Amino acid sequence: MKKDKLAELSLIFTNMCIEISNELKLKKEISFADQIKRSSSSICANLAEGSHPQSRLDMISKFEIALKEAFESDRWLQIFYNSKLISENTFNDANKICTKIRILLIASIKTLKSKL
Repeated sequence: MKKDKLAELSLIFTNMCIEISNELKLKKEISFADQIKRSSSSICANLAEGSHPQSRLDMISKFEIALKEAFESDRWLQIFYNSKLISENTFNDANKICTKIRILLIASIKTLKSKL
């Protein structure tokens, strides 16, 4: 069975963001904790929905939503790092995976659109 690299990375990233969210809650940053958990889990959920689409356009739509959420998650990570709410290592590790997800999503969306 072929592994879905994008789905795999999104699960890893979501789990990392849940850990970051838990750290933020300990620092009493509840609203920030909820934001990163929401945006990162949306990537994973939209990829899952997109893997069983009603049509190619539906798949593109889900992947585009996941991409937007990846950009949002990345921005939250930058805010947390710049505000010293997360460490440089935590930021770098999460940012690296988020960047890979965005690259794969952009390529996937381009490929799907070219086949319309």
